[in-house]
Amino acid sequence: MSRIEPPTANPPEGEQAEEMAEGERRTAAESSGRKRRARRNDPGRRTNILDATLDVIADQGVAGTTHRAIAARAGVPLGSITYHFASLTDLQAQAFARHVELQSAVFKALFDDVETHEQFVDVLVDLVHGGPARHRSAVLGFELHLAALRNPGLRALTQAWTEDSRTVLARFTGPDSAARLDSLLEGMIMHALLTTAPEPRERTRAAIDQTLGPAGRPGS
Repeated sequence: MSRIEPPTANPPEGEQAEEMAEGERRTAAESSGRKRRARRNDPGRRTNILDATLDVIADQGVAGTTHRAIAARAGVPLGSITYHFASLTDLQAQAFARHVELQSAVFKALFDDVETHEQFVDVLVDLVHGGPARHRSAVLGFELHLAALRNPGLRALTQAWTEDSRTVLARFTGPDSAARLDSLLEGMIMHALLTTAPEPRERTRAAIDQTLGPAGRPGS
């Protein structure tokens, strides 16, 4: 007995074909929307955008920072930036806050093993004459202070950062010497960023020693 093959279905025509195509388009759109929502809810995306913002600020300054530049650096759609942050100003402020938080922890850790005056000064000299990573951090720090001159909302952040730094230094010097030393370090770091003829490390060490004085030295 021969087997009867089922009839081959003819391709849909007219309105039926249009309805099927529309259904496929809706299904594809819904799938794409789900994927976009999943990406937007990625918990690491916000941090990635903040870090990309800091990279753009370090390269181009606050004045050259745009949503498009940040999105390109972060590798995310432009809409993802506005989804997570209300404005460019808000994004920059949160990125600076992240930078301060991270750098405060790094600064504190620099002194974990310091026990002598010589070790303390070594850390400070390295801070002034740091490599590329330190250069980037210093650039971002000064970009933040410059932005705070025009945006009073950022001044609480810069003030808190200064107080945190001086608290760390005061563990080794006392509060008065810590304030003087912090001011000296900021000036010397700015000079190191701008000069075409770097100061010798010995001169930096001498300036730090002079600022500390006998009463401000660890172990005194």
